[in-house]
Amino acid sequence: MPNNFKITVLGCGTSTGVPVIGCHCPICKSNNPKNNRLRTSILIQHNNQNIIIDTSVDFRYQALKFNIENVHAVLFTHHHADHVHGLDELRIFTSRYKSRIPCYGRKETLSYLKKIYFYAFDENVQAGGGIPRIELIEVEDPFHLFGIKIIPLKVFHGKLVITGYRFFDVAYITDSSKIPDDSKKALYGLKLLFINALREEPHPTHFNISEALSVIEELKPERAVLIHLGHQINFEKTPKNFPENVSFAYDGMEFTQ
Repeated sequence: MPNNFKITVLGCGTSTGVPVIGCHCPICKSNNPKNNRLRTSILIQHNNQNIIIDTSVDFRYQALKFNIENVHAVLFTHHHADHVHGLDELRIFTSRYKSRIPCYGRKETLSYLKKIYFYAFDENVQAGGGIPRIELIEVEDPFHLFGIKIIPLKVFHGKLVITGYRFFDVAYITDSSKIPDDSKKALYGLKLLFINALREEPHPTHFNISEALSVIEELKPERAVLIHLGHQINFEKTPKNFPENVSFAYDGMEFTQ
């Protein structure tokens, strides 16, 4: 990672968040704050520019909790609710700074955003509370953003094609159940890999812990952090034979250079 570069984990939880509403399991009732998980998202800060990956449904609280006073760009992984339904909160920044925020993603993701946030794109719709002024930019090939080369990576979330990202020597893969060989080629030589690991038991559309560890063993990053964690995972209890370079994420976890 270059100088003046910082990553903050805004949330590392699965779609329900942790604790889960109405659940009385030991993790949901845990007193350890690292077992409390907002929906998965990270903040990338470089040269006074703030880039977030996904506008989680918890984004308002995340922005307040981590003192985010502006957002300069968004990278979207896919269009599921826990990853995009905080987008309307961007209107605070676009109103305050009188600027549009570029939002990058696959065609399918952007099409969904145009439907669910139709009022932000239709001049004939009156939105009394204001609208997020955003620019949707379709990406498949590498592009540059504030001096950072961003490499979009095709991964599978069950049968759904979604997007991972590599930037510098960091990669971010969430909600994945399979990484194609072509994408794996761009994931070698990493210093830091974020990768989803929902739980210990298998799941049809997400890596479980053992599957994520197999990917880590293959790619051999210097460090790997498991994200998109369910309430079956106890931060205090790592599985047997957990590699030393692998750890569970927690909200507020930071990486700096």
